[in-house]
Amino acid sequence: MRSIEETINALKNGEYDDKLTYLYSCDKNDVKKYSDRYIDVINGFEETFGKDGDIALFSAPGRTEIGGNHTDHQHGCVLAGSVNLDVISAARPNGTNTVRIQSRNYPLDVIELDSLEIREKEFDKAISLIRGVIKKFVDLGYDVKGFDAYTTSNVLKGSGLSSSAAFEVLVGTIINGLFANNEVNPIEIAKFGQFAENVYYNKPSGLMDQMACAVGGLIYIDFFDKANPVIKQVPVDFEAHQYSLCIVDTKGSHADLTDDYAAIPAEMKQVANYFGEELLSRVSEEDFISKVGEMRASGKVNDRAVLRALHFYTEQDRVAEGVAALENQEFDHFLDVIKRSGDSSFKLLQNIYSAKDPLTQNVSIALGFSEKFIGEDGVCRVHGGGFAGTIQAFVKNAAVAEYKKNIESIFGEGACHVLKVRPYGGIKVVE
Repeated sequence: MRSIEETINALKNGEYDDKLTYLYSCDKNDVKKYSDRYIDVINGFEETFGKDGDIALFSAPGRTEIGGNHTDHQHGCVLAGSVNLDVISAARPNGTNTVRIQSRNYPLDVIELDSLEIREKEFDKAISLIRGVIKKFVDLGYDVKGFDAYTTSNVLKGSGLSSSAAFEVLVGTIINGLFANNEVNPIEIAKFGQFAENVYYNKPSGLMDQMACAVGGLIYIDFFDKANPVIKQVPVDFEAHQYSLCIVDTKGSHADLTDDYAAIPAEMKQVANYFGEELLSRVSEEDFISKVGEMRASGKVNDRAVLRALHFYTEQDRVAEGVAALENQEFDHFLDVIKRSGDSSFKLLQNIYSAKDPLTQNVSIALGFSEKFIGEDGVCRVHGGGFAGTIQAFVKNAAVAEYKKNIESIFGEGACHVLKVRPYGGIKVVE
């Protein structure tokens, strides 16, 4: 690690330009904005915790789901990628038994390392995520000591880019770098994050978000054996194909949508239960199709549940098809898969708008007008959980500026974010 002054000078002098250019998939002409951002987080650290002592810099990215909409909770397959929006931190050991993390514009979180029990009053608070991640390292026998960290994030909240998972992975990456000699692999750090979110934060979640943030790049994940997921890096260079990934914030409210989100896994489980199983991944597609008439006649399974199950099975096939298309450098085929995935989410999964408020359809508007604006220059689909929030569009580079202008005429300036898939997950950026 280096002193604050040495680290700032190295960033200013371009010592880390090549690394930052690769990490953020940016042009060398644009790298200064990334080095300036790290200098900014160092300045925030110094103002909060003082100048004395060497520091390290860390980063954990947000993530985008590219294939496998609502399949991970049934232990299915997904295709996901880390993006060049991230939560970053300056951190150092403080020689005490106290962890202090200051996230910009939030209260200081303080944790004593001899007090790592679950606290109900911390449910839904960031401090619970920190405490839960620390607990997993301690349980593995690592000698975690006190440290100070200052963080800032440009991962869009409520965008489906998983800002909370990025924060969990960042905390795990800091502890791994400061106290575990980077011995804990990204898959385990992802599991630590999920544990913290499920147990300490009291929020049920799958493992896809944390896995994509921790591992990085574009990855295929098969969750059939949840304890030992199969992970494979998928080679792709969107720049080589002259396409950009756009995320559009439709400005829809997530309020009162909990029941809509919960109904999807519940109804898929309804179908699985008909076969005596807990998850659709444990029921073959052939058995499902052979019993559709019987299920509907039984009155035990509703029609929307049947349609959502059909989406699950066809989406599994599309994930595999999309991965093969990318591996074979068949980018047009990949785009066709993405379009069909979006169509299935709209028609079968039905997570585009809430049935409780059919007159409000932000996501439907975004998808319909995106298809109109993009034409033959790309494809679009719902992004993440659905019902409100964001859509995803793959757009030819030459058409991005016009698409951004047109879609922002509907949803407002700054609604369209042009992103890159970055090659790393959680990482110590500067030793």
